[in-house]
Amino acid sequence: MSLSFQHLTSTKQLTRLDTDTILKVAAEMEGVLENGGSDLLKDKVLAALFYEPSTRTRLSFETAMHRLGGRVVSAVGMQFSSLYKGETIEDTMNVVGRYTDIIVMRHPEQGSADKAASVCPVPFINAGDGPGQHPTQALLDLFTIQKEKGKLDGIHITMVGDLKFGRTVHSVSFLLGLYNDVKFTLVSPKELMMPEKVTSYFKEKGIEFTQTEDLEQGLDADVIYMTRVQEERFEDKSEFERLKLKYVLQAKHIEGKDITVMHPLPRIGEISEDVDPLPNAAYFRQAKNGVPLRMALLAMLLGKA
Repeated sequence: MSLSFQHLTSTKQLTRLDTDTILKVAAEMEGVLENGGSDLLKDKVLAALFYEPSTRTRLSFETAMHRLGGRVVSAVGMQFSSLYKGETIEDTMNVVGRYTDIIVMRHPEQGSADKAASVCPVPFINAGDGPGQHPTQALLDLFTIQKEKGKLDGIHITMVGDLKFGRTVHSVSFLLGLYNDVKFTLVSPKELMMPEKVTSYFKEKGIEFTQTEDLEQGLDADVIYMTRVQEERFEDKSEFERLKLKYVLQAKHIEGKDITVMHPLPRIGEISEDVDPLPNAAYFRQAKNGVPLRMALLAMLLGKA
């Protein structure tokens, strides 16, 4: 199976057929992992360009490539790249695209992924462009919800925390909008409310959503998606300190409830460690799902699935 597009920069470019197909291939890749991997991409090289900190996304992409028999070259940190010298993103893509077969990039500038994809001579994947988009995280989030709840249609999801700057909640909101009868409860301080670009999409699609500052109002959902308040997006650090632990999910909030707890990680205290042993806690399983999901994307974009 292959995809109808060469570059993945935003969840808004995906159709339901795209997402359903990607999730199907991701499920097949779990079987590949169980059998010790594959040599499907043995002649391919991935460039992993991470100009902003990353643990899960970078390592799961590199693991995915290795599990499919491919190889990885990487650049980590702006200061160790020619971007630090003033090279444009476009020139970087034109060069690295001549060394490798596929590129994944994280960059702090919103819109950087579109710049990269506009000139990239090989398939390109956005691994996060500042407060913009994070499409592969959104896809693994969908994969996790499907595995944990057995469905995507009819899901009620509560999103909590930094909904203003959180690219993960923006991205997965657009993807969940492709499914039927999805409902959102949006819990945040007024300073970090979901931006208009997302709420206008909900209104356009006729998607039911509620905005509140009260965590208790979001605990009747199928899924609760916690997020950290992102210090790197704040110019005023005192505002970050004031808001960073506005919401802390504890075991007492969810014990006895059939609510799945997700988080893109890292957490900085917004989920208490007493939640970790509960069957509801899916965030580490969610992180694990990044490998088969990214294996599926690499194989599909390279026409090898």
